[in-house]
Amino acid sequence: MVGFAIKKALDAYALSWGDPEKVRPAPETRPAPQKPSPKERPKPEPKGPDFPPVGPTEVTERERRPECKPQRVPPKGGNRLHNQCADGIPFNAYRGANALVNGKAFDALQVVAGVLWEVKTDNFDTYPLELRDIVIRKNVRDLLVERELARACGFGFQVGVRSATHKAMLEIEEPQLQGVIVLMDWC
Repeated sequence: MVGFAIKKALDAYALSWGDPEKVRPAPETRPAPQKPSPKERPKPEPKGPDFPPVGPTEVTERERRPECKPQRVPPKGGNRLHNQCADGIPFNAYRGANALVNGKAFDALQVVAGVLWEVKTDNFDTYPLELRDIVIRKNVRDLLVERELARACGFGFQVGVRSATHKAMLEIEEPQLQGVIVLMDWC
């Protein structure tokens, strides 16, 4: 387009042989914007490899810490009712044994759910009020520590009790235990 306008102006000039009155100036045109050549285009910076990593990029807490890998250990105490209640926990992978995790022998482990269990088989309803208070304070102190041991290794934590009164008093004494305590109807 620009070339055509220049040619037209030159032809007109040639015909007039330089007569300034007959020559019109060529119309000014704006140059068309040029597309940058592929060599001049800015290249994006690479964000990483074009292929996924072969192995895990980050080591999980359980893989890093050997104490977080559950180990099968014999149950302590020899209390038949306690062991029977622990073995009755649905999907317990450690029936007849305890799961040693983070230095604590838990009563049961639900592997798929990732939950460690503690079982309390006290005859709580038969205790005098003073003994109930002592048992509740000790249970709360122990259960909070055990819950943190389980959490530190990436496990959930549940507590099974045989008495609705025991469950209610634990939850009243420590609201953080609400939703953690389960009434064992199988025991």
